[in-house]
Amino acid sequence: MITGILHVGFGNIVVTSRVIAIVAPDSLPVRRMIREARDRGMLVDASRGRKVKSAIILDSGHVVTSALHPSTIARRMGQHLEPEGHADA
Repeated sequence: MITGILHVGFGNIVVTSRVIAIVAPDSLPVRRMIREARDRGMLVDASRGRKVKSAIILDSGHVVTSALHPSTIARRMGQHLEPEGHADA
């Protein structure tokens, strides 16, 4: 299992091995999930008051909202998952 940290904006990080999904908060089900996480005390707002552009779902049930686009976060996570110095032979 590869464990690393993922920068999600404004000095906030999550552990990559805990991430289940990175989604855009545009749909009603995702907005409902964010609201329910807030009600349960399981929401981490890493957007610093800016417009929320992504929601990161963790295996602990926490939801992390971020002002970064989901594609940006996914690209950063992909960089953590690639082994360094790996070359196809």
